[in-house]
Amino acid sequence: MDYVVEMLDIRKEFPGIIANNNVTVQLKKGEIHALLGENGAGKSTLMNVLFGLYQPEKGEIRVRGEQVKITDPNVANDLGIGMVHQHFMLIDTFTVTQNIILGSEPTVGGKINIKKAEKEIQELSDQYGLRVDPRAKVRDISVGMQQRVEILKTLYRGADVLILDEPTAVLTPQEIDELIDIMKSLVKEGKSIILITHKLKEIMRACDRCTVIRKGEGIGTVNVADTNTTELATMMVGRSISFETEKSQAKPQDTILKINDLVVKDSRKLEAVKGLDLEVRAGEIVGIAGIDGNGQTELIEAVTGLTKSESGSIKLRDKEIMNLSPRKVTESGLAHIPQDRHKYGLVLDVSIGENMVLQTYYQKPFSKWSILNYKEIFKKAETLIDEYDVRTPTIHTKARALSGGNQQKAIISREVDRSPDILIAAQPTRGLDVGAIEFIHNRLIEERDKGKAILLISFELDEILDLSDKIAVMFDGKIVATRKPEETSEQEIGLLMAGSNQGKAGVE
Repeated sequence: MDYVVEMLDIRKEFPGIIANNNVTVQLKKGEIHALLGENGAGKSTLMNVLFGLYQPEKGEIRVRGEQVKITDPNVANDLGIGMVHQHFMLIDTFTVTQNIILGSEPTVGGKINIKKAEKEIQELSDQYGLRVDPRAKVRDISVGMQQRVEILKTLYRGADVLILDEPTAVLTPQEIDELIDIMKSLVKEGKSIILITHKLKEIMRACDRCTVIRKGEGIGTVNVADTNTTELATMMVGRSISFETEKSQAKPQDTILKINDLVVKDSRKLEAVKGLDLEVRAGEIVGIAGIDGNGQTELIEAVTGLTKSESGSIKLRDKEIMNLSPRKVTESGLAHIPQDRHKYGLVLDVSIGENMVLQTYYQKPFSKWSILNYKEIFKKAETLIDEYDVRTPTIHTKARALSGGNQQKAIISREVDRSPDILIAAQPTRGLDVGAIEFIHNRLIEERDKGKAILLISFELDEILDLSDKIAVMFDGKIVATRKPEETSEQEIGLLMAGSNQGKAGVE
């Protein structure tokens, strides 16, 4: 069998942890090959070895049959290997073209030839159906379009092998469909793709073969056509997984959060939330469904005190909290799982132990007379890390060093542990594997059953339908319809999210 890339018995170690233990992955030319595993299983580490960001302690890499030593990403690029990282590496104030050519600028007479680069990028974009405007500034384009820019960046450098690290983690359902079409178009043109993921449905839709890694060990490689999501999940986590959250009928009580006629502007000073009304009661989960960019972010930031509202009212147990500081909002009984864990959820260069008390470090028993009590801080951290299975070498490890999924579990453990009156859960399972998703969903249901109010914002329609007791559809800054999950469908909610039948949809 001819393989375009072979990673044979790769071993990669870090202080106190074996990230990859003799793992083998073999990529055929013209296939989409999934690399599947739990958070922290070693998927990204293995691909960082292939891209030259890490050097393995043991093992062999072959590219097109030749043994190679990939000492840095430049060597990987020369071998035709490109990588699109989970967190994009783009400069907001640069144009698409400037980002793509950075480090590989075409010059004429010592000057960068932008026109030539724009023409080449437009041709590449057209060839692969990416539909990217080379002249647009990155800050003005959607997250899905930014990802296409990252893909174009690898193609511009001549990549035949593309590594996509959790590419759908930040995409809407529509953007995911488009990305799968793009991947299939790329392999038709002779490219080969390694897709790092833990989303089983996407593997079934897009991939030819799948290699599973569990806790740094290679479990096996299977043909996707010969397996199913249940078998893949069992391979990934080592136990059977329930894909449906079991929950009893909700018993809503008093209104906890009441929003009336709320108006919030975005960073461009345009109205993003336009006279929105919403209620969340104790003992229920209200899920907000909507395509990204319809005011969800601004709504969350207004409720949590991260941005100022223009007008309206936000009441928590009849207390006005609109335009209070984030700390005062938090002390009023609100907890927040932010959709951007790096920007709002963690201090990345501080230990994971200290991150566990970010909301309470100034309170007893974690401090006294403004002096931190690290014994109590780390005692609490160890309890939460154990309870939520946050995989970290030690409590002193910097938050930055944890996998995305384990960072997310740390945030969720911290916020839920405070037992708030209302929990704002924005993309709570973004970047998590099926085992972790099952765990988090069960914790949210437990909090609901304890009489807590939960406002869930998710781009995953399956998650909205599975968890919510009431679904509120958000379009163009307003709630345009509410539905009970058992009385609607993914198709109806999808149409409402896109604005279809908006005028007659109504609010139930």
